[in-house]
Amino acid sequence: MGAQALTLWSMALGAIAAVALARAADLLLRRGSVQARALAYHLSVFLLVLVESGVLRQVAQPATARLHVLQVLAGPVCVGLSNFWIHGWLAAGERDRVMAAILRASALALPVGGIAALALPAHLQLPAAALLSLAGSGLTCWLTFRAWTIGDRLALTMAAGCVLTLPAIAGLYALAMHLGSWKLAGQGAIALAAVGSNALTGHGLWRRARRAWRTRETGSVPLLDPVTRLHSATSLVQQLLAAQKRRGRTRREGALLAIIVFEPERIARDAGGAALDEVWMTLAARIQRQVGLANPVGRYWDRCFVALVETIPGRPWLRTLALRTAAALRQPVEVTGRGGQALRVRVEVGVGVVHLDRKPAELEDVLDLAQRLAEAARALPSRTAMIDPVSGEVVAVESAQLAPVRGGGPVRAGLSVQRPAG
Repeated sequence: MGAQALTLWSMALGAIAAVALARAADLLLRRGSVQARALAYHLSVFLLVLVESGVLRQVAQPATARLHVLQVLAGPVCVGLSNFWIHGWLAAGERDRVMAAILRASALALPVGGIAALALPAHLQLPAAALLSLAGSGLTCWLTFRAWTIGDRLALTMAAGCVLTLPAIAGLYALAMHLGSWKLAGQGAIALAAVGSNALTGHGLWRRARRAWRTRETGSVPLLDPVTRLHSATSLVQQLLAAQKRRGRTRREGALLAIIVFEPERIARDAGGAALDEVWMTLAARIQRQVGLANPVGRYWDRCFVALVETIPGRPWLRTLALRTAAALRQPVEVTGRGGQALRVRVEVGVGVVHLDRKPAELEDVLDLAQRLAEAARALPSRTAMIDPVSGEVVAVESAQLAPVRGGGPVRAGLSVQRPAG
């Protein structure tokens, strides 16, 4: 490696390290698993470029056999770990079974495949590692783009970063295998792809982490409602209409939740208007945390929140979602009373759940049914209600028969013509 090439790759490593240092500072300021995973990702990219580009050989001069093992393992391990982290970033386990299964399997199979490659003849080990890394990275690219098509707006940035990862990995392994004579411009293109991929992916990780931080109960959700910072009614309806159009293309199952708060005036009377605003902000954050940051949540009217889960793994998952949401919202809320004293107030809520099947339905009907179910949920022990897919009756979510029904059952599209009384 000449002096110019060493300078070029040192600059690329410096750019990657700068992003890693920024994430390290973020981790120190706001400790959490999201920040830790992001830092680990950038460090793995740094090590991959350091090992494959030839800088490690030039600077540290490790033993040839040891360097060779590092070069074989670096790509599969880095891509495998990336798939493990992206599984959590996409909330794949709560949105798409296929996506979740593929990401989990590749996160395990790629490092194992890298180790298995060491059993091949020496001249085949690096090519095998390169193929594994490219296959895993291509798979990640496809899955992140798939996540974007089903409603995750941040996934497009991640998909763009994954696209740049492909030429970066191919070029780095070509350098490690000494394929051809690479001029400085060619190496510069590889370095630019690696730095660009790291930057775009880091931007996506940072934006998701920022949203996660703001949904904590000490903060707010950064959108339009002046109190909760959720979508306002108008903005929410626009989000739901756009999501329904996407669902018309993707034909995925989803769910719409309406959460109605009963007698908020009691809290205002006992603790004051400022305390009630704290309650609204806390409930907004709790709802967003339960349904996931990729799904729109809004304040449809003063006592009603609406959340759309654009894709669900399957109908039985609705039970977990509804009961978990209701349990979170019924936890006491810490507020500041009129005299500055700390108070704990309980909120009475009802959660209405509408299952959306692969056939899009009229949004107005869905919203109306979800609110009626939320009203009916007040009389049920779990404070959750939905239409039973088999009987067509309004039941508590824990009592609904949510196994798949052949032929669609008596209730289609998750929208029963039988409505709760009221």
